[in-house]
Amino acid sequence: MKRTTRRNFLKSSLAAGVTLGLPRILVGKQSAPSETVRFAVIGLGAIKGTGVGGRGHQLIPRLREVPGAKIVALCDADSSFLEREAKPFKDRGEEIKTHVDIRHVLDDKNIDAVVVAMPNFWHALATVWTCQAGKDVYVEKPFCYNLHEGQQMVAAAQKYGRMIQLGTQNRSSPLLRQTFAHLHGGELGAIRFAHAIVYRPREGIGKVTAPLRVPETVDYNLWCGPTQEAPIMRKQLHYEWHWFWDTGNGEMGNNGIHVIDICRWALGRNDLSPRAMSIGGRFNSGDNAETANTQIGFLDYQPAPIICEVRNIKSPKSAEGIGKFRGITSGVVIDCEGGYFVGDGTGGAIFDKDGKKMKDIAPDGSFEKLEFLHFSNLLASIHSRKSEDLVAGPTIGYASTAGCHMANISHRIGKDSSPQEIADSIKGNTQLSDAFERCRNYLHENGVDLDATPATLGPWVTYDEKQERFVGDFAKEANKLCHREYRKPFVMPHLT
Repeated sequence: MKRTTRRNFLKSSLAAGVTLGLPRILVGKQSAPSETVRFAVIGLGAIKGTGVGGRGHQLIPRLREVPGAKIVALCDADSSFLEREAKPFKDRGEEIKTHVDIRHVLDDKNIDAVVVAMPNFWHALATVWTCQAGKDVYVEKPFCYNLHEGQQMVAAAQKYGRMIQLGTQNRSSPLLRQTFAHLHGGELGAIRFAHAIVYRPREGIGKVTAPLRVPETVDYNLWCGPTQEAPIMRKQLHYEWHWFWDTGNGEMGNNGIHVIDICRWALGRNDLSPRAMSIGGRFNSGDNAETANTQIGFLDYQPAPIICEVRNIKSPKSAEGIGKFRGITSGVVIDCEGGYFVGDGTGGAIFDKDGKKMKDIAPDGSFEKLEFLHFSNLLASIHSRKSEDLVAGPTIGYASTAGCHMANISHRIGKDSSPQEIADSIKGNTQLSDAFERCRNYLHENGVDLDATPATLGPWVTYDEKQERFVGDFAKEANKLCHREYRKPFVMPHLT
């Protein structure tokens, strides 16, 4: 692959910036702010009508609590969100700038760092542009929309000397740090496998037969950015983009990233999974969405793999229809030879191999506290200018998010298969077979017969981290899903 030199890249990028109105690229590395770090929050999000979302809205109060951080600008393609979030600042008598276009934020020399809480398909481009503009980044999960974009984000951090923190706040948990140090001490023996659990009931998004009319408050060109400016075949513009492949990464990329990241931390793995596969489908939804609402992603780390289980079906019969694994519906199970840990960044417990509780891991605060610690770590790293000080830096964020992408790629190139075909294909893998049987029972409880409505069995896909591409069987199909078509001028710079 031909590599672009730093001089040629900057020359061509500067020229493109003049022609297309892209954010100005600052040549060289800026030093850290002397005192206050001035932030812009980009992507404020819907908080009405969905019961979820509004990630920028949620992060603003956490960031305001951090000593040395000051929010000086807000940005969103929906002007109604800008008005909503700017009002509290104005009511407090605080000066705040508002922008609809991210490029105006990046051209502002009075902004030191940016919080990227935009839809997934914007994460990479916003991050790379921010690095090129000489600013540091807090980017929400997942790190990137696809594998190629993640590689460019890592390269941007290195090329421009910027700090990038992924919003996987569990990495800032003192509780997990102590727990994993205890597990690595060998008291429970070697780790055998790690389970990442996302059992979260969700309503289907419904069906539409005609495109949604874009709200008058939205600049749809800016909202779409690098993705295609296509008709919106859903009932609302915001949040539900998660469940379409052109804009989102399904629940695996939405919440699976959190628990996969914790599992990788527990295993002490810094690399990408060498191979992965998926079993799943979209059941009982009757809606326009595309992504799986039930999925098992298997990341074949050796000797201890990660099994991520996603369940979204909201049972009409019982709130318990979603099921539990080792007593939880969310979090991780780190299974060792002599016992296991169950929990997340806010608490948990250690059990012996027979399921008898050995030790409670007392709650260590809320997720809001973890967000505060996570932002504090970013600020400390901005001042030190040492990327190794980041607890969730770009290489960590990319590797964890890559696990989600690999599982989704396997799913997307898979084929409908009978329960017997699936069981036969995985019968030599005890943990995967167990996960599938439990999933089959959960689906049965929710009225899904896999004989009548087959699941998708994804093939094993093998990734060569040195070549940064899939190899072997199904490589051609898998590699196609590592890239996307960009819409000018929202084109991802090629840095690797």
